[in-house]
Amino acid sequence: MINIKFILNRYKYFLISLLICIAIYIFDNNLGLDIFDSTKSNIIQMLSILPPVMILLGLLDVWVPREYFMKYMGSNSGILGIALSFLIAFFAAGPMYAAFPFTAVLIKKGVKFSNIIIFLNAWCVTKFSTLLFEIGALGYKFTIARLLIDVPGVIIMGYIVDYLVNKKK
Repeated sequence: MINIKFILNRYKYFLISLLICIAIYIFDNNLGLDIFDSTKSNIIQMLSILPPVMILLGLLDVWVPREYFMKYMGSNSGILGIALSFLIAFFAAGPMYAAFPFTAVLIKKGVKFSNIIIFLNAWCVTKFSTLLFEIGALGYKFTIARLLIDVPGVIIMGYIVDYLVNKKK
């Protein structure tokens, strides 16, 4: 039997957003159509990115033993774990939402929480494709200056978040 209360609770934010979009469409057809076109475009983009990511993550999960992740990125990994977190993020491709399934695999494999936070932040600020674009658009001096600020900031943030999360436990 379908539990309507569970479904409504689970998808409440989606349903609220949908109702708001419908209300906007009723009051302004053009804006409503723009919203639905943008949503359709985003869904198509996600559906083109996530399946290959999930396949690669499934292979990674099966092929790379947990012990490797724990040895190189686990609680005793030190600078090597930080470097690997940056390296994986540097060569990553795709938007930020593609990082979250990978993060789930890292958690499952026993990676130190600070390295996971470093990975997520590094995904945002140190991806190779983003750096190339930034150098072309803003120049290498700006990019290097930003990296000199962001890289230590990402590491510090990873350890602060790790401390705060573990402090609550």
